[in-house]
Amino acid sequence: MPERLSARDALALVTDDFAQLPSPARGGRSDGPLAWPGYDASLARAATHTGEEESVVCGYATVTGTPVVLIAFEFGFLGGSLGERTGDRLEAAHVHARERRLPVVSLVATGGSRMQEGMLALTQLQRVARQSALTRAAGLPQLAVLRDPTTGGGWATLGAGADVVLALPGAQVGFAGSRVRPPDADPAAYTAQAQLEAGTVDAVVRPAELRETLGRWLALLTAPSCPGPEPEPAPVPGALGRADLPATGWDAVRRARDPKRPRAHAYLDAYFTRRAAISGDRCGGTDPDGMLCGFGTHDGRTIAYAAQTGTATRPAGFRTAARLVRLADRLSLPVLTLVDTPGAANDAEAERQGAGAAIADLFAAVATARTPITTLVIGEGGSGGALALAAPGNTWVTPDSYFSVIAPELAAAILKRPPEQVRETADQLRVRPQDLVDLGVVRGIAGTAT
Repeated sequence: MPERLSARDALALVTDDFAQLPSPARGGRSDGPLAWPGYDASLARAATHTGEEESVVCGYATVTGTPVVLIAFEFGFLGGSLGERTGDRLEAAHVHARERRLPVVSLVATGGSRMQEGMLALTQLQRVARQSALTRAAGLPQLAVLRDPTTGGGWATLGAGADVVLALPGAQVGFAGSRVRPPDADPAAYTAQAQLEAGTVDAVVRPAELRETLGRWLALLTAPSCPGPEPEPAPVPGALGRADLPATGWDAVRRARDPKRPRAHAYLDAYFTRRAAISGDRCGGTDPDGMLCGFGTHDGRTIAYAAQTGTATRPAGFRTAARLVRLADRLSLPVLTLVDTPGAANDAEAERQGAGAAIADLFAAVATARTPITTLVIGEGGSGGALALAAPGNTWVTPDSYFSVIAPELAAAILKRPPEQVRETADQLRVRPQDLVDLGVVRGIAGTAT
């Protein structure tokens, strides 16, 4: 079992300094709203044991220089449970964050709602959800660090509802706590690592690295995207591969499929001085081999990125990219997308995972984004699986890429042409970079990186 940090220990782990917010005053009857026998005595024992007056400590802090409003749960105080006074503090923290235009960081360790306050405790989740939504609508980032344990309504609101979710190794994370799960439940499913694999946690971070990791995220998500009020588009990356243009459509296809051609990792390394990745679609899936998403620093400003890696993109990859675009849009950060896929995964499992709905969701996220999106096709641009990530009116191509309504081999098969006519079909599809410019499908061909 991992070490269970107190609220103050967790604060000391990540903050440079901390000033506690005044606690909202609340009267009440003896033994709480339900007159639960012995409740007052339990509260008094919890206060004596922990040195805290409630299960959350809220205040102003800086994390590697970035000012934040910070919420730290004290699990030693009645299991970090949420009651009415907890809700008062959480609401006040979000109000202060919006007034001062600060991000909210939650260091979560909770067993859920406080039974001694019954339904009045459970309804605090609605209250917390509303405050989180208001903070989200104000364009302020919310980050969560999941400590041991993070279960129940605290996980389902402040934890899972955050923009970026980090977790400590070995932390118990799940909606169902250990005492209420089915007796045959696999305990491994209720861990930080399992939630990472399921796409609901972005990273598992060791305590010694937490301050630096959290500080990097805060710096990226709070940095202005440009000097003016509106974000400027991300600059088009320079082409890293060949500079000459292909002579034929089939030449363009072959060059884009060349395993030695620069891929997404090379472009991201060349473009960003530092970056941090998000992981997962928040729906139970990840596509780490097919879609890379996150935020990075380019020429001193933050730019979001979603990059295909040359493989068939899974439904979780499309949903993760849609999540990235919507988060960047809400934070007014420009987006760079790199297109490189033979197409969307079309196996039976992809269909069961909702491939069509996932692609539709990404199309919608790109189409409705107010923040500018820049796209560079760096390899294969295979059909709708590639187009879903492309910015209408601001898509560029490299000399070693192609974009096509369908792969030439599949087009020939649909048209009932023999295999020897695949090359001719590639020419007829007009998939070369220069063809795409002539057709007005893309704005231009990216120059060689300097």
